[in-house]
Amino acid sequence: MADKRVLLIVGGGVAAYKALELTRLLRKAGVGVRPILTSAGAQFVTPLSLAALAEDKVYSELFSLTDEAEMGHIQLSRFADLVVVVPATADLMAKAAHGLAGDLASTTLLATDKPVLMAPAMNVRMWEHAATKRNLATLKADGVAFVGPDEGAMACGEYGPGRMAEPAVIFEAIMGMLAGTSAPAAEKGPLSGRRAIVTAGPTAEPIDPVRYLTNRSSGKQGYAIAEALAALGCEVTLVSGPTALSAPAGVKRVQVETARQMLAACQAALPADLAVCVAAVADWRPADEGAVKIKKTGDAPPALRLVENPDILATLSAAGPDRPGLVVGFAAETNDVEAYAQAKLARKGCDWIVANDVSVEGVMGGDDNTVSIVSATGVERWDKTAKSDVAAKLAQRMAKALA
Repeated sequence: MADKRVLLIVGGGVAAYKALELTRLLRKAGVGVRPILTSAGAQFVTPLSLAALAEDKVYSELFSLTDEAEMGHIQLSRFADLVVVVPATADLMAKAAHGLAGDLASTTLLATDKPVLMAPAMNVRMWEHAATKRNLATLKADGVAFVGPDEGAMACGEYGPGRMAEPAVIFEAIMGMLAGTSAPAAEKGPLSGRRAIVTAGPTAEPIDPVRYLTNRSSGKQGYAIAEALAALGCEVTLVSGPTALSAPAGVKRVQVETARQMLAACQAALPADLAVCVAAVADWRPADEGAVKIKKTGDAPPALRLVENPDILATLSAAGPDRPGLVVGFAAETNDVEAYAQAKLARKGCDWIVANDVSVEGVMGGDDNTVSIVSATGVERWDKTAKSDVAAKLAQRMAKALA
């Protein structure tokens, strides 16, 4: 990538700080970065910090006497192999969709003949507004590529879609486009036109504002499966509990904490052709969540009464018009793995159970996995391999089952 160059347009919004980390990742990979900082963007990041990380001059003024003497906006628009807008605010998207050219950023977008990638970031109401939806459709029709937005908590205190994708996810999308393997090519895959729901990570059931019940799960296997399905052209909604992972490129992530939130997010994502329940959902939650931190009183610990959480896998597997054509559950066991998996298959009503022995060192939280595929036709055992390889093999198997 040493000969690749990106023109990075930094829009105005709290998410602008992520442009600094993205710049660092690109330079570390050897990609040249030339920044355009909008006047709104300069309210959140400084030209000095951006220039230091990009190792290049920061451009901001349309009518700079020095730059425009050489038709600077034209040169900037043709400088790079890819134009990236981070964050792509509602304002920048609207200007690009309607061909406006009132500042350096919008003029450059209008003058460029290079591919454009936008990473939207805005309040949920702005993202869901009819005008933004029209602008998004126009830009997509014009060939603009998008990464994100994610769904989650925002700086404004609201929750929903509009949160900008993480720098690592945007970086992967950029590298894919620079390498000529961008998401549009994947849409021709065997799962093109299909929709999938993937759950991943643990859930966290609050005891009080400080403590919670959870399971040991890194989310790595679920995220890998979401990425593998998207690579085959599938439209993937990743419903994730708390993890330290970034959403894979081309995947819509819905961030949740509790089992009840996870079920609601899964039901909201229906109808779907495929549901893959990888998440380690807490079986129980406290019956009463304390409004304040529970304090030690006396010698005896406080009694903690538990109630059962909703069964997400069984709910999605239940007969009904919205049941996915293929429902796959996971069973993490420490003993009698296949016997428990077969019992779970019958009890939940799903089509497959992917069973794994989490007592094996390196499986729980690690990068490798050893699984068995349990279905009505029997048990298929796979050798220990990387979770990414398990995901790719499973995705191919699922595509074949849905064909």
